[in-house]
Amino acid sequence: MANQRITRVFGAVNIGSFRISAIVAGINEVGDMVVLGSGHRASQGIKRGYVTDMAAATYAVRDAIDRAEKMADTAVQKVWIGCSGAGLASRIDQFDAEIGGRRIEQEDIDQLLISAKDVIQPDGRMVLHAQPAQYRLDGAHGVGNPKGLHAERLGVDIHIMLADGAPIRNLTEAVQSAHLEVEAVVGSPIAAGQACLSPEERDLGVALVEFGGEVTNVAIYEQGMLKDMMSIPMGSADITDAIASAFGIRRFQAERLKCVNGSAIASPHDHREMIPVNAPGEEGTGPIARHADDKNRIPRAELIGVITGQLGTLMEEVNKALKTMRFTGQRAKQVVFTGGGAELVGLADYAQAAIGKPVRIGRVPHLSGLAEAHVKPGFSTLAGLVLYAAADPVDIRAMGRNHTRTIRLGKFGMVGRVYQALREYF
Repeated sequence: MANQRITRVFGAVNIGSFRISAIVAGINEVGDMVVLGSGHRASQGIKRGYVTDMAAATYAVRDAIDRAEKMADTAVQKVWIGCSGAGLASRIDQFDAEIGGRRIEQEDIDQLLISAKDVIQPDGRMVLHAQPAQYRLDGAHGVGNPKGLHAERLGVDIHIMLADGAPIRNLTEAVQSAHLEVEAVVGSPIAAGQACLSPEERDLGVALVEFGGEVTNVAIYEQGMLKDMMSIPMGSADITDAIASAFGIRRFQAERLKCVNGSAIASPHDHREMIPVNAPGEEGTGPIARHADDKNRIPRAELIGVITGQLGTLMEEVNKALKTMRFTGQRAKQVVFTGGGAELVGLADYAQAAIGKPVRIGRVPHLSGLAEAHVKPGFSTLAGLVLYAAADPVDIRAMGRNHTRTIRLGKFGMVGRVYQALREYF
């Protein structure tokens, strides 16, 4: 594969509140995707998914893409952006047309989608994407390719991702100021779903919980498509802040304690284990933490108590979101956690007990060339972005009466499966 010539290069940037990460990837001459370079850095100028400092956000985006380009030894001009804030909302619109019992031709499908585009009502919000999710023949759902079939009525379910216009324009401007063109802004539940969920899970029904730095998105997939989502303005950074406040220490110390010694599950030995507040080599520096001994060590049990207390609040909000979106019954058998917060030790067991449903951690799929440091739940949205970009999914907003488009499915499994319902269309 390394000797195959790269025929197409593209970039992706995931703009999070905790980190900004970037990938440069390529498609080789046999249709396989290869990650050429990836990089990340601490986020700046972003708060709960919103740009709060344009200059700082622009610098962070440019720095992240520079790191990826340096590793790839190639530059990109256009990027796909991942967005977790900006008031994201998802819905399914349906549209039907009379066929009269005759054989469905490609022109019928094209005309159906053009007509569906005209009836989308964003209600003053920005439409990030509007894509055909599945077709219906005389009310029968789940049709992948209606061409050549007979029906009285042909219908289509259009998945629409909405966002607030001003925050999206701010994100776009931050990237453009970093001397990059924006190919598209992609809602993070779409990207993370591609990376972490199997086709069977999306069909049977699954809840995807993106446990990010300052925002947690809860998305419901059913019948192969994203049906609904809600955002919770809480994340793993709130756990860090709670630790810093409880022990009177700096945020960077609290973050290290959470990542190195933290856990969502307590053990009988925690009260006897004392853990140092300072990193190795920094002993004796800085103030003594609250509840620490003379060596500036705190009981691990107290650290875990702070973490689980904050997690309990988040799980209450996740449960409320699941109930609001009616994730109940036989189709509510699986919950998948991903995002940087999902890297916390013991989170799956804690969440399973709190939510009362089976929970697993969604991980980054195997991507050729992806750095080992980025094969973690915290980079699942970034991995999903390149899968999404490689598939180059159709958006009916771009369609016109004299315009059709061919979707590139790719030959690597995940993208091909995600867009199997769109093959041979347009």
